[in-house]
Amino acid sequence: MSGTPGFNRFFKAVLIASTAMMAPGGIAVAQAQSTAQAGAVSFNIPSQSLTASLTAFARQTGIRIAYPAALTSGKSAPALRGSFTSSEALGHILAGSGLSYRFTGDRAVTIIDPSAADSGSVNANGALVLQTIDVHGSSETGWGPVGGLVAQTSETGTKTDTPLLDVPASVSVVGETEIERRGVKSLDQALNYTSGVNTNLYGADKRYDFLAIRGFDETGMGIYRDGLQNRTYNFTGSRVEPYGMQRVEVMKGSTSTLYGLNSPGGLVNMITKRPQDQKHGEIYTTFGEDHIETGTDFGGPIDANGDWSYRITAKWQDSKDGHDWARDDRFYIAPALTWKPTDFTTLTLLADYNKRKGANRYGIPLGSGLDPDTFLGEKQFDQNDTKEWNIGYVFDHDFGNGLTFHSNARYNELDLSNKNTYASSAHPVTSRRYAMMVEGELERFSIDNHVQYDASFGRFDSRTLFGVDYSRTKQNESDTRGRIAGVGDLYTPIYCSPNCVLTPDLLMLGPPYTGSGTQTAAGVYLQEELTLDDRWILTLGTRYDRVDSKADADFDLSGLLLSDSQDIKEHALTSRAGLTFKATEELSVYGTYSESFQPVPPVPSFYGAFGLPSLSGDNKPVEGVMWEAGVKYRPTGMNALFTAAVFSLEQENAPYYVGLQRYQIGKLRTRGLELEAKAAINERLNLTLAYSYLDSEILEDGLSAVQTNKGNRFQFIPAQTASAWVDYTIPGNDTFGDLTLGLGARFVGTRYADNANTLKLSSYTVFDAALNYQITDNASLAVNVTNLFDKKYISHVETWSAPDTLFYGDRRSIKGTLKYTW
Repeated sequence: MSGTPGFNRFFKAVLIASTAMMAPGGIAVAQAQSTAQAGAVSFNIPSQSLTASLTAFARQTGIRIAYPAALTSGKSAPALRGSFTSSEALGHILAGSGLSYRFTGDRAVTIIDPSAADSGSVNANGALVLQTIDVHGSSETGWGPVGGLVAQTSETGTKTDTPLLDVPASVSVVGETEIERRGVKSLDQALNYTSGVNTNLYGADKRYDFLAIRGFDETGMGIYRDGLQNRTYNFTGSRVEPYGMQRVEVMKGSTSTLYGLNSPGGLVNMITKRPQDQKHGEIYTTFGEDHIETGTDFGGPIDANGDWSYRITAKWQDSKDGHDWARDDRFYIAPALTWKPTDFTTLTLLADYNKRKGANRYGIPLGSGLDPDTFLGEKQFDQNDTKEWNIGYVFDHDFGNGLTFHSNARYNELDLSNKNTYASSAHPVTSRRYAMMVEGELERFSIDNHVQYDASFGRFDSRTLFGVDYSRTKQNESDTRGRIAGVGDLYTPIYCSPNCVLTPDLLMLGPPYTGSGTQTAAGVYLQEELTLDDRWILTLGTRYDRVDSKADADFDLSGLLLSDSQDIKEHALTSRAGLTFKATEELSVYGTYSESFQPVPPVPSFYGAFGLPSLSGDNKPVEGVMWEAGVKYRPTGMNALFTAAVFSLEQENAPYYVGLQRYQIGKLRTRGLELEAKAAINERLNLTLAYSYLDSEILEDGLSAVQTNKGNRFQFIPAQTASAWVDYTIPGNDTFGDLTLGLGARFVGTRYADNANTLKLSSYTVFDAALNYQITDNASLAVNVTNLFDKKYISHVETWSAPDTLFYGDRRSIKGTLKYTW
C-alpha cells in the first residue's frame, strides 16, 4: 500500500504485532476460531464455479475471502443448502478442489493450496509471508451493489450501514439485477413493483419522474441521489438515467431528522454506480420500434495493489416515447475514480453528463371524442430538452477504535428548455390552442458530513452519528403562456410549423415573467442506535434546520414591467424515535414515531407588485408526523425478505390552491397497510409481491362550506394497489443456454382526478413480460414487453381549473437487448 512514511512505519508496527498474535495460542487465532464456530448461517448456493460460490459465501457471511485468481480457475463447487457454521460451509464448498482455508482474522479467510511450495514461507525474522492475493468477495454494503434480488443492508434508513432487519422503518431496495431483468428505462418503472409507491401519476406527461409515497407527492422534494437532494424547483428539473444507478432505495415515512426538508411520505435515494474491486465489463444494444440504444459499463483496478480503480458508464439512445411526436433521446456518460491510499481511507470521485430530448405533456380534450393518438402539438416547436452536469465525491476514513468519518458532496448545473402546445376542453374545440415556453437554469451545491462512533459497554452496543449538511440552490427561469396559431379545428388540424408564434394571453394565463431565486439550507443532526443483548435496538434522532428562501420576479404587462419579491426564513427542530425487537435472528418487530418539516417556496406575483395581498398564503412551513409499526422476516434456508407495516401520517399547513390563490389551513392524513415480499425461492425461481391499502383523507382545507373538500380522498391516490413479478430459469444443462421467463402484473385501483372527488377514474391492470436466453457464458439475448396486452386506460385527467384534459397510460412496448459481458 502507498502512504506517508509515518503511516508506513505505523502500519509495519501493526503488522508485526498482528503476526505475533497469530502464533499458536495467540489472541487473533482465538478470535478466528470463534468466528469459524459461530452460529449457523442459512445458505442456498447452487452448484457453480468455485469463484462464484466463494463470492456468494462472502456476501452472505460478511467474511472477506482472499486468494490468487489462478487458484480457483477451472474449479467447481457443489451446491450448499441448509444451515452451517462458516467453517463447515467453507469445507463443503472446497470439497474435492484440493484446496484448504485458513482464518487470518476475525472476519477474514485465505484460501490456500496445501500442496503448493509457495503457499507461504517464513522470512529471516520469523514472520509468515504470503504470496500476493486478490480479494474476491466481501459483504454487501448499503452503498454497494445488491447481491442478486434481495438486499441485505441499507444506508438510506439510518445513514449507517445497517441490516434491513434492524432499521426501524420500511425500506424497499431495487438492485441492478432487478432493474436489468425487468428492462427498466425510467425511475417510475424501477418502482412499479414497490409497495407504498404510486407511479404513472400523469400517464403521457413525461416531463418528470412523477411519483407519490404513502399518498404524498414526492416528485419535487423527495428524490435524492447518493444521500443528497436531487430536487426539482418549479419547472426546472430533469429525469434520472437508471442505467447509471446500482441500487434504488425507498424509505417510507418521515425523514426530516436525517435529510431535512421533506414531506411525511418518504423519499427515493438512488445510489450511483461506483468502481469495484474486480475487473468487469459489458456492452449492449437495445432495439425496438422507433428505438435504438447502446451502452457500456466497465471498470476495475488500475494498479496491481488495487489502490486505484475506475468505472465508466455510458449510454446513447435515439427513440420515441410511445408516440410519433414524443422524443426520448439520451446521451449519458459517467466516469468514476476511487483512490484507496490506505486500508482505512477511500476517496471516490463521481461525475456525469446527462443530455436528454424528452417528451412533453400530451393529452386529449375531455369530451372531444378524439383518438388518443391525435397530435395537437407542433413538431418543430414542442420540446423538453435538458442538459445536466454533476461532479462530486465520497470520502470515508476509519480512525480506528470505532470512530469513522464520512463526507459526500455534489455540484450540479442544469439547463431546461420546455416548449409545449396543448388544447383544452374548457374552450370550444374550434378555438386556438394554448402554449407555454419555459427556459430554466439551476445551479446547486450540496454537502453532507458526519462522524460515526461505535462502542460497546457490557450488554450494550452503541452507534452514535453526528452530522452537518448544507445546500445552496440558485435558479433562473422565464415563463410565457398564451395562444398559438394553427389547428383552427381540432378535428381537421392544420399546423403552423415552422413559423409558430406564441401570443401572450394576459387575461386567461397571466403575464410573461422572468424570475430568479435562491435557497440556502443548513442542518445539524444527531442519531443514537443503542442495542441491548443483540435483541433490543433503540433508535433516537433529532435535527435542527434553518432555511432561507428568496425569489424575485419581473412581470411584463404589455410593456409595463412590474416587480415583486419574497423572502422566507424558517427553522425547525424535528425528532424521531424507533424501537426494534429481534425476536429471533430471522424476525424483527419495530415501532417508530417521526416528524417532517417542509418550508413552502416563495411565490412572487404581479398582485404583489401592485401592493395587493400575496397569493402565497401565510408561508407557514408544512409539518408532519408519522406513527408506524411493522414486522420483517428473513427465513433461514431461503434468500428472502418479507415485510409488513401499518402507519398513520398527518400533515399540517398543507398548501391548497383555488385558482392562483394558495391557502395554508390544509390538514391531511393517510393511514394504511403495506405488504412486500422478495424471495429467491431457489436458484431458478424468483418472486416479488407487493400490496398497499391507503385510506387518504382531507381533514381541513380552509374553504367555505360550499367549496370545502373536507372528508374527501386525495386526488391521484388509489385506495388499493398490488403487483407481482415472477421469473423462472430453465437450465440448459450444457446442451442449450439457460432460459429465463418473467411475468408481472400491476393493479391500480379506482381513484379521483380532483380533490373535490367529482371525477372518478376506473381501475386498471397492466401485464409485463420478459425473456432472457443465455447464449454463452458471456452473451445473452433479452426481450422485454411492457403492457403486454396493449391495455388502453386513462391514467389522469387534468383538473387545475376544471376537468379538461385526458392523459392516457403507455401502450405496449417491445424491446430486445443483446449484451456481452467480460
